[in-house]
Amino acid sequence: MKFMVNWKVHPEKRHEVLKQWCSMTPEQRVNAGPDVKIIGRWHDEVGFTGVAICETNSAAALSLYLLQWNGVMDMDIAPVLDDDESAAVGKKALGL
Repeated sequence: MKFMVNWKVHPEKRHEVLKQWCSMTPEQRVNAGPDVKIIGRWHDEVGFTGVAICETNSAAALSLYLLQWNGVMDMDIAPVLDDDESAAVGKKALGL
């Protein structure tokens, strides 16, 4: 399953998070654990918000990864579908 993670860094933690993020290697930034693949991540640097799409079959594995960051940011998580999956669901819902 794919999940969309929206985040907003706590205002008082912005420079702490920026320093930690910038000190990570590219390999560390994409390592969400063995059971979670980060498909992509986009950042609003000025607003300290962003979105990531992650893929996993384990809600526990995703939770474990995100718990590393929950002390410095608020996150909303929702399951999402890609274009083909969305069209297939829509066709079923419409009886097509």
